[in-house]
Amino acid sequence: MKKSLIHKIYLALIHYPVVNKNGEIITSAITNLDLHDIARASKTFGVKKFYVVTPLNDQKEIAEKLISHWINGPGSINNPIRKQALELISLLDTVDQVIQDIKLKEGNFPKTVVTHASIHPQNISFDEIKIIINKNSPILFLFGTAWGLSKDLIESSDYILEPIRGNSEYNHLSVRSAVSIILDRLLGIN
Repeated sequence: MKKSLIHKIYLALIHYPVVNKNGEIITSAITNLDLHDIARASKTFGVKKFYVVTPLNDQKEIAEKLISHWINGPGSINNPIRKQALELISLLDTVDQVIQDIKLKEGNFPKTVVTHASIHPQNISFDEIKIIINKNSPILFLFGTAWGLSKDLIESSDYILEPIRGNSEYNHLSVRSAVSIILDRLLGIN
């Protein structure tokens, strides 16, 4: 049996502020697949909490209904393993609320790490982030939806993780795929 390592890792899937293909700040829609798949990856790799950030009440209502089905409804009986994963989800309005929630849980503010599909002059490598993770201070990884996180959110973060690079010119992974790859690279047991 594999030994679980306990780290103070938190994830946030950001639906605002994100940008559209024209670079305009928007609020994106929550998707069912992202909630399921990121929650399952989070549970698999020992993430402490998976936050979903949107200021839109109608989007939160949709997400709450879905989560409730798997935690309290028929889904919890039919698939208790999925229930364990979806219990990690917390819906909040802003990234600042997420940071404050982590501070309440951990006693200090988390370091923030944004993910980005493009190379940025301040990129930090996966190996460098592993060193920070092993210091066992709280770390919040921010993942963007739509066409990515807003420029202000990227620039206000503590670290910008290097992008995932494939072996082709195509570079547009789904966020749920990117989360799984990043968690495996940082927390996977080799």
